Amino acid sequence: MKKIVVVGSSNVDTTLHVKDFPKPGETINASEVTMAAGGKGANQAVAAAKSGAETQFISRVGEDSTGEFMLKQLKNYGVSLEYIQTTAGQNTGHAYITLNDNGQNDIIIDHGANYSLSVLDIDAASNLLGEVDCVIAQFETPLEATIEAFKLAKRQGAVTILNPAPAIKNIPQELLQLTDVITPNETESAAITGIEINEENDLKLSAAKLHEMGVSNVVITYGDKGAYISTAVSEKLVPAFKVSAVDTTAAGDTFLGFLAGNLNKDLTNIEQAAVIASRASSIAVQRLGAQPSIPTAKEVKDLMEK
Repeated sequence: MKKIVVVGSSNVDTTLHVKDFPKPGETINASEVTMAAGGKGANQAVAAAKSGAETQFISRVGEDSTGEFMLKQLKNYGVSLEYIQTTAGQNTGHAYITLNDNGQNDIIIDHGANYSLSVLDIDAASNLLGEVDCVIAQFETPLEATIEAFKLAKRQGAVTILNPAPAIKNIPQELLQLTDVITPNETESAAITGIEINEENDLKLSAAKLHEMGVSNVVITYGDKGAYISTAVSEKLVPAFKVSAVDTTAAGDTFLGFLAGNLNKDLTNIEQAAVIASRASSIAVQRLGAQPSIPTAKEVKDLMEK
């Protein structure tokens, strides 16, 4: 069984369901308000676990009822809680999501305990990081912790996957040099490289810029158009599976968790892993919520075989 460690955020998601997004200064009514476990790190850990990988999660929650809720949900989804710490005096991270009738969303994050994740937390898991196939991280926790995790992972030959979200313009060069695979979406890629993506050729230019910045393997997710892969042996757009989306929350996290869960350590099957990840994401967008929408490996396999 593949062993994956995710370093990242734990958030509780509160979703406001609306017909359309409000304009500046406009007041609108929500048709429904729902709550679910989320956070990019937690979502990716759940997706990795559901893909069939043995998954450990290095994270922090607050000393509150929502932290207890997060831990219960992660355990139910098969994610190990051994390296998740409760942070005294802080609230669990919270995401406030507006979801419209077209399945599109916008998100505001209150980071809470996520920003307390530290290098010391990573060092406490150093033995774990030496025994895994892959380490995944995002940008909802401090960069110093991510850099430390990738250093330890690389020393032991693990694959490092960086999901640069939310995007920052100046990613530390040290982190890029420690990254085996970078997985931005088209908006994040544009923010990082300065190259706006309006057509497939822009994906190629953006990937080339990311290579120039120091990352050998690039996967740019491109919404309902698919995922663009750029490596030494493969450069192509893997088409998305066409479905009617009801909620795109965690679509990218689902893709990443299943990509990691199906990726060979030598990355030789990255194209095939991206196809499986795309199928998993296509299932997730047809369901409401973040973690509740993520399919199981069996659901994905059954659809792939049809």
